[in-house]
Amino acid sequence: MVSIFSRVKDIVKYSMMYACMTHCTFEYIGDFVVCNGPSMEPTLHSKNILLTERITTRFHNPRRGDIIIAISPTDPKQYICKRIVGIPGDRIVLKNNTTDTKTEEDALTAAASKKQKLKELQDEYVPRGCIWIEGDNSENSADSRYYGPIPLGLVKSRVVCRLWPIKEMCML
Repeated sequence: MVSIFSRVKDIVKYSMMYACMTHCTFEYIGDFVVCNGPSMEPTLHSKNILLTERITTRFHNPRRGDIIIAISPTDPKQYICKRIVGIPGDRIVLKNNTTDTKTEEDALTAAASKKQKLKELQDEYVPRGCIWIEGDNSENSADSRYYGPIPLGLVKSRVVCRLWPIKEMCML
C-alpha cells in the first residue's frame, strides 16, 4: 500500500514540475502559434504554424519589418499577427488606404521642401511607446490604419519561423 502512494506521489510531483516548466517556457521564452485569417497573405496563410519568441520583445526595441503577435486593441481576448511598419518617431502617411512610412529625418526634410496637400494625405506620427502595425494583405486587414498605433505593452512575441506546412518552412 505504501509503494502505491509513493508512486502516485512521485507521478503528481513530476507532473507538477513539468507543468510549471512548460508554463514558464511558453510564457517567458516562446511558444507555437496557429495563424487564422487572410490578413498576412501572401506571407502567412491560415493554418500555418509559427514558432515565436518572447525574449526580444521585452529587452529590445521593435524593428520595422518584424512580424509580431499582439493582443488585439479592439478585443483583448483575441491575438493578432501583423508586421511592424512604423516605430516611435516615424511619420505614417495614409493615402487612399495605403501607408508610406518615413523616418523622423525624412519627415523633417520633406516638410521643409514642400507642403503636404491636406485633402489627399492624412499623416500621423507614431508616439513614444507605440508601434504602427499592418497586415501584408492591405485589402483584407484590420490594423493600425483602422485603430491607430498600438502600445508596445500589447506585443506578446515576435515570429521567428514558419514550421508548418513543412514544404514552406522558413525563417521570417
